[in-house]
Amino acid sequence: MKIHPPLYYGDYLQLPKILNAQAPESAKYGEEVHDETLFIVVHQTYELWFKQILHELNSIREIMAQPFVPSTDLYVINARLERVTAIQQVLIDQIQVMETMTTLDFMEFRDYLVPASGFQSLQFRLVEAVLGIRSEHRMDIEKQFINSRLKPEDRQALEKEESKVGIFELLEAWLARMPFSRFEDYDFWGEYELAVHKMLKQDHEIILNNPGLDEPLRAMELKNLETTRETFATLLDADKFAGQRAQGRFRLSQKAMLSAVFIFLYRDYPALQMPFEILSSLVEIDEKFTTWRFRHALMVHRIIGTKIGTGGSSGQEYLKSTTERNRAFLDLFNLATFLMPKSLAPALPKAIKDQLDIVYDARQS
Repeated sequence: MKIHPPLYYGDYLQLPKILNAQAPESAKYGEEVHDETLFIVVHQTYELWFKQILHELNSIREIMAQPFVPSTDLYVINARLERVTAIQQVLIDQIQVMETMTTLDFMEFRDYLVPASGFQSLQFRLVEAVLGIRSEHRMDIEKQFINSRLKPEDRQALEKEESKVGIFELLEAWLARMPFSRFEDYDFWGEYELAVHKMLKQDHEIILNNPGLDEPLRAMELKNLETTRETFATLLDADKFAGQRAQGRFRLSQKAMLSAVFIFLYRDYPALQMPFEILSSLVEIDEKFTTWRFRHALMVHRIIGTKIGTGGSSGQEYLKSTTERNRAFLDLFNLATFLMPKSLAPALPKAIKDQLDIVYDARQS
């Protein structure tokens, strides 16, 4: 190991740069407004965490881009996804710090910030792009604001990132390569369809015999049950699935969705535990960003009411409208639609169980 000169804490972290990077705009026009420093520090902290999230997601993307992802890499992928979700929780909790600033406190310096806006956070847009959110997934008004508010070089950087393969596409390819959409010598999905029929038949009987339902409500429940039956039929029919996918109801391919359903149904088997954890972590990333967007919208509503944002948007109304839209892994949320109680799930043949299991008993070798 090379001998290196003593390292000083402040030099290593470049604290002089960081701690002198707060330049309140209000000071340029008179007396500095006290709460503007808080506003700057909070947003700079967000950007530092976005940098770390990008660092983690880019490393995950690199691993998942391999033609074959070794099982030993799955732990690394999930550990880094869990790190991202831990950071996201910090982002959510940080809103409480910002909410210590009142409306009147903010109004003291707000006008100095126009037209700067969170729209212009390139790093957050890059995070969305790496996850798999593309321009076509955004509302028209959001696309217009992003295109008009970003500097040309930032817009080019975002377009370049969006042209790359995202984690969503890599996840889809990984799931589609798995052998769970079809098995030799065993029609699993035929057995699954029979189990679905049995489950829905039980639901039908419950609705018919429920004394707490009046006739209009019973009719509505039966109609909903028929919709559920059609949803299951779509999953299992390649043509129906392709039609629904073309309409934007699904983003994942049918093969990828079938693999994901299989993983969730049989997650207790050792070979499927880490894939299940990865899918669950991706759901949590979507959930936490949705929570963060919603909490941010509530904070904005609380501080500026129904005023327009500094970037020219409709403020909290716009922020609320993006809460549900920008989710890369909505298909994984919808997997719950296709699950059933363990007691109804098809029993797997021994040959398949052995592939998914780990035998520790020496007597079995």
